Amino acid sequence: MQLDQNKNKGTEDVLLVLCNSIAKIMQVTTQSDISFSPMIQKITQTCLKPDIGCFVLFEGGFSGLVIINFSKEAAIEIYQKYMMNMGMPKEELANIHTSDDVGDILAELTNQIVGDFQVTLENQLQVSVNQSQPKMLAINNELIISINTRIDEPESRKVAFQTSNRNRFYLEMSMEKTEFIQMLPFDNEKPNDLDTILENNRHTPPTTESKSDDVADDDFLNELGI
Repeated sequence: MQLDQNKNKGTEDVLLVLCNSIAKIMQVTTQSDISFSPMIQKITQTCLKPDIGCFVLFEGGFSGLVIINFSKEAAIEIYQKYMMNMGMPKEELANIHTSDDVGDILAELTNQIVGDFQVTLENQLQVSVNQSQPKMLAINNELIISINTRIDEPESRKVAFQTSNRNRFYLEMSMEKTEFIQMLPFDNEKPNDLDTILENNRHTPPTTESKSDDVADDDFLNELGI
């Protein structure tokens, strides 16, 4: 779904780009239907919620935070369909949401989603953002999370998604209040190379040789109070 090029763009337009990226990437990688509600919620704070929460910080043209909260049923369904689409037999797959394999796949999907989101933003809004590495947490209680940066007027939104098996997961986004005003016409018809996005944003599990990355991750979590 393309944005209307004849109007100014704000938070809801950025949110629509992200929702489309989530639906597109998950549909392609799981070969199943993923839909999102046409209604969105204005919320006052973003939270990681059970059973699995994933979050990504972004900055550049604007600063923000993206959280995707999965129920255990949605997490297992998405993970298993992703793996079976890759040729893995179902009997060899994890069936509990706390498995490392489930977290790794959801982190990889989030990386691919944000990669598509970045490319689409550049095409449709001519704005560039950078992302942090996605973080996944299996949690039992709600955990409030906020952006550790100076944002004068943060705006937060929530959107409900549904899998083909009618399992729910939720997107929460918080970003600085901003408006994009078009002064000159530009070509925003350049298609995303989805294969390149999927390949470039594949998640690589940490190895024993990446201790500096682990330290950086710990510092990042400490900054968020986790």
